[in-house]
Amino acid sequence: MVDPFMKTICVRSVMRSFLLAMSCVSLCVASACIVANGADLTPLASQVDAFVAQHCLDCHNSADSVAGLDLESFDFSSATFGKDEFDHRTWEAVLRRTASRQMPPPDGERPSELEYQDATQSMAKLLKQRHQDFPNPGRTESLRRLTRTEYQNVIRDLLSLPIDASTMLPPDESSHGFDNITVGELSPMLMSRYLSAAQSIARSAVGRTDSGPIGTTIRVPADRTQSSHVEGLPLGTRGGTAFDYHFSASGSYEIELRLTRDRDEMVEGLTEPHHIDVLLDDERIHQFAVKPPPGRKDFTHVDSHLRTRIDVVGGTHRVGVTFPSKGTSLAQTKRQPFDASYNRHRHPRSEPALFQVSIVGPLEALPSEGMSDSQARIFQCRPAANATESERFACARQIIGSIARLAYRRPVTDEDLSSPMHFYVEGEREGGFDAGIELALTSVLINPNFLFRIESDPDNAISGEAYRITDVELASRISFFLWSSSPDEELLALAETNQLHEPATLSEQVRRMLMDDRSVSLTTNFAAQWLYLRNLDSITPDLRLFPDFDDNLRQAFRGETESLFRDIVASDRSVMDLIATESAFLNERLAKHYGISGVLGSHFRNVDLPADSIRGGLLRHGSILTVTSYATRTSPTIRGHWILKNILGTAPPPPPANVPNLKEKSTLAATSVRDRLAQHRADPACASCHDLMDPVGFSLENFDAVGRWRDFDGELPIDSAGTLPDGATIGGIDELEAGILARPDMFVTTMTEKLLTFALGRGIEPEIGPTVRAIVGEAAESDYRFSSLISAIVSSDVFTHRSAP
Repeated sequence: MVDPFMKTICVRSVMRSFLLAMSCVSLCVASACIVANGADLTPLASQVDAFVAQHCLDCHNSADSVAGLDLESFDFSSATFGKDEFDHRTWEAVLRRTASRQMPPPDGERPSELEYQDATQSMAKLLKQRHQDFPNPGRTESLRRLTRTEYQNVIRDLLSLPIDASTMLPPDESSHGFDNITVGELSPMLMSRYLSAAQSIARSAVGRTDSGPIGTTIRVPADRTQSSHVEGLPLGTRGGTAFDYHFSASGSYEIELRLTRDRDEMVEGLTEPHHIDVLLDDERIHQFAVKPPPGRKDFTHVDSHLRTRIDVVGGTHRVGVTFPSKGTSLAQTKRQPFDASYNRHRHPRSEPALFQVSIVGPLEALPSEGMSDSQARIFQCRPAANATESERFACARQIIGSIARLAYRRPVTDEDLSSPMHFYVEGEREGGFDAGIELALTSVLINPNFLFRIESDPDNAISGEAYRITDVELASRISFFLWSSSPDEELLALAETNQLHEPATLSEQVRRMLMDDRSVSLTTNFAAQWLYLRNLDSITPDLRLFPDFDDNLRQAFRGETESLFRDIVASDRSVMDLIATESAFLNERLAKHYGISGVLGSHFRNVDLPADSIRGGLLRHGSILTVTSYATRTSPTIRGHWILKNILGTAPPPPPANVPNLKEKSTLAATSVRDRLAQHRADPACASCHDLMDPVGFSLENFDAVGRWRDFDGELPIDSAGTLPDGATIGGIDELEAGILARPDMFVTTMTEKLLTFALGRGIEPEIGPTVRAIVGEAAESDYRFSSLISAIVSSDVFTHRSAP
């Protein structure tokens, strides 16, 4: 959160502008943050006032007001703690900057460590007492639409139906680093997309055989190398793809394949005959043969025969298409160390590759003795063939009532069911019982109670005061936080009986939900946004400089970071292991890129690292290093900004307007990035930001733009010396990690703020600073284990309460 006081004036003033950049502060010792109600705050306030007068007023006085901040006129007395207009922002900003030892700036006269501790502990006590006397948990919007990711997960859990929501709905706009913030509105165009999605989903879930075929196409990324085994496919195969697909009903389906072509429409790598296997649940159900055309001239129809029909029992199945491996060719061996082989002009394929798989059906219905998973979830009852109209209606109402309760995430009323049952009657009249259920289900899936998470103010709420949200609302908060999906039956049942808010019950449910497979969304949704892993899909380094980069490496980067975060959650490790760890999750592709031997196969496994290894924590991951680089080179500025914002919680102010770009290397003189950035900082407008970010980013300069270790940038030796925000000098990645580990409260505070932003669906306000410190203090008692951090968040007043408007 950037403070409005922030205005860059000169290098010195910008160093001091850190004073107001964020709203919450890192932890003081938890035991020192306890103040009894009614305690005299005057001594604490006087101590803070004296500290500010001695160490802050040289710059932040009425005359100079550096960075637009006048602390000389600011009232630090205890009398202000009872006022409605209490300035949380300034108090929290001063506390954060002093607690992180960023202020006073390193080039000035600084307090002793004891003075720092006394001042920060006093400020934390004062702010905690203010929070206790005037609790303000903040307010999340009353209506929040499901994000695309949440929609996909809810459909999966509600109907046992896997879908790809990215093909149905547009992406959600990000704010404060996450896409679940700006979801308060529903435009007519988006409503139309939701309607189309609901119709398609209901049709697929109910699986009526008389409703015509459904088609889908799965494409393999164009820059994916397909010369080796693909995880999820049988050993002894190479290339291709595997995916889960829901066959809506038992019947005959057509599968059609298309091979990859180059820009001249020539099928790549087809120099000899090959076979292509089509797999269903890991069993081969068909094999194609493909061979080059006579004279190897006309490739137009070389794959036109790759079409077949298969009989499938309705439900979700694993579909695979791959090539039986012929072993590593001599040409591939000679081409090492380059692994990429996905286009004719730079990395020609030596073997054919799969471009897309199309599935259409059912083209012909087949009898089935059972039901698919989605049908079993929907049809809790079935009216007999001779059932009366009232009996069919009763069965339909039971079905729709059960679905609506989970879809709306609360008990349903007769009024809730009136509209879906109206559509059931219409559909049943025209197409029978299943058609009626399909139309009623469509109605449920476009109902605002499904599309929106709703939190209502109680009738007796007093404006500006905090109140506890209902257990039903709490259930949704927890489930969308930990699963990015709806509450399950157990959670909803506890909420409906008002047991969920009880501390023991709440703690037990958090442990249960973290152990559930659905908690993987904390990795694929929360961590993917916090750590910028989603940006990998749009990253393509310059292939002239990094010729071995391909989609395989891109996915391996993602896999390493996601595997580490997932292991932190599943094994309930300390979150500090994200910063430094003695092992790494690797597969063969990534290990080869890192220069680590002895790792074979496409699956990820935890590999112990030697003591002198350059791999380990997040800051050494290819994913982080790549998304914080340019296509042609590293960027200490971007990397430094990423660390300050996402690891240390001390994000710099936004850059001023019309800042010139960094000049790239001259063809006449080889200069390092450090030298060019030094010239860039000579401009005061540039220095305002770069003096904050560059010193931290330089510590990662030994890693190139795709995460490989290097000692030279061209012919110039790498200089990885840098500076931490508190002024401590560091000589590279090892000392950067050591500096972060020496102050674990700073990283855990930042992570807590990110988790709270994601959990609450809003930015973090200065008023909840004491809550953040309490959460971090509670987690510190268990060495910052992940579950303790989550439990403290879920039981906090910010999570369980809401302020009335």
